[in-house]
Amino acid sequence: MKFGFDIDDTLINLREYAFGLYQEKLGRKVDASHFHELDRVEIHTLFGMTDEEGHHMWNSVLEELYYTECPIYPGAVELLQKLERQGHEIYYLTARPGKHAERTKTWMKQQGFPVADSRFYCGMKDAEKVHIIEKLELDYYFDDKPAVVEHLTRGSLTVVMKDQSYNRHLAHPRIAHWDELEPLLSKNRN
Repeated sequence: MKFGFDIDDTLINLREYAFGLYQEKLGRKVDASHFHELDRVEIHTLFGMTDEEGHHMWNSVLEELYYTECPIYPGAVELLQKLERQGHEIYYLTARPGKHAERTKTWMKQQGFPVADSRFYCGMKDAEKVHIIEKLELDYYFDDKPAVVEHLTRGSLTVVMKDQSYNRHLAHPRIAHWDELEPLLSKNRN
């Protein structure tokens, strides 16, 4: 089978890591409960920033977010390694800016993710991401972002949400933890 994965907030906990980094950089403490209730992807509103200020802040910390200690969701690496050992094809599709493609691949390989260069897609807008996912004829695709998931319509594609506070309004199969995937796959086979 062909499995496709978004990276940020699907395999790695980027937003929560950014939330902590913002607190440190801005010298402002924001209660974590506010973060976990946020109904949008962007986190800057928690710090009283406008969209423009938030965009600037995000871009100013990208290096620290992408290539330092951003935590991987528990079980993600092991699960993808297992899928690869079972002979499944693993694809990564990330909207990270294209200039980060090579370093992102290297970082992911260092973390233990099974990454084949020919199955790594980086630097696309949401609509292009949807087009690539459908063109690859994936069997399963995992993402956190409503703007992507809402537009995936290919009949045989099973879309699974990585549960986040901002995507709970969507009625798609979802997982909160990666150890929930195998039971979901078993259920879909029956």
